[in-house]
Amino acid sequence: MNKLIAATILTAIIGAGVVSTYANAANVPCEEMLKDMRAAKTTAKLSDADMAKVNELETKAVERCNADDDVRSDQFLTDAMKIMGK
Repeated sequence: MNKLIAATILTAIIGAGVVSTYANAANVPCEEMLKDMRAAKTTAKLSDADMAKVNELETKAVERCNADDDVRSDQFLTDAMKIMGK
């Protein structure tokens, strides 16, 4: 019985750590995420249409980042990374 309780507690602690990790990943400063997206863009093999969309999303992200709207900026950058398959 004690082993079952210990296993349950350990599972809960590990689960809380995973949730915490994902929550922190969602709060990446837009400047960091922008740097990562630009690095990915240098090696991406995209069609002209996809590159245009990535560039448009980057422009929107920079605009939102400069306005201290990290949440929306990060969403634009996430969308750009999805187009690039990252």
